[in-house]
Amino acid sequence: MNEPAVKRARCATCLRAQSACICQWITRVEPRAALLVLQHPLEVSNAKNSARLLHLSVPGSVLAVGETFDAPALDALLHANGRAPVLLYPDTDGDASLPVPPHFVPQDAGRLRLVVLDATWRKSRKMLYLNPALQTLPRLALREVAPSNYRIRKAHAPHQLSSLEAAALALAQLEGEGTSFQPLLDAFDGFIGQQAAFVPHLNSN
Repeated sequence: MNEPAVKRARCATCLRAQSACICQWITRVEPRAALLVLQHPLEVSNAKNSARLLHLSVPGSVLAVGETFDAPALDALLHANGRAPVLLYPDTDGDASLPVPPHFVPQDAGRLRLVVLDATWRKSRKMLYLNPALQTLPRLALREVAPSNYRIRKAHAPHQLSSLEAAALALAQLEGEGTSFQPLLDAFDGFIGQQAAFVPHLNSN
């Protein structure tokens, strides 16, 4: 007779097994822009995912899980408290199936909400297709992106960043020249080191 499986104790904050808790890397940063993370369901239980650490590090941020969102509910998330949403997403010129987004006009970060799609590149594109409200948002594309430190996940190009890295750089871009979220990026490096410890070949270089 088989013994029943024993569930591993989970941290109530980061929702990971206590043996893999990442709460030590939570680093409080307070951007003037609001933050909304739309997370694809496949990312929720992915141990390599950085979105929850991002969410826990930014007070007042919202993390909503879904692939197709209810239109009124999504609209409420995007425009809560009268903020103007801007989507962190590269240009999709040449994709005739998507409308041309409105031009992003820089303004005071305190009036903005940065919207981040937490998903693989293919899944984030699908989320964009399935949620017309996202297609109507002005876009923010990152400038002068350095290679990612996301060595625990496969990327198709060096400039493809984790959600945390991309959001940190985008928030700095919105906040203006001289603003940095380096403490958040430093915490991400610690998180990566912890996760890499579970993958021996990543520590052999």
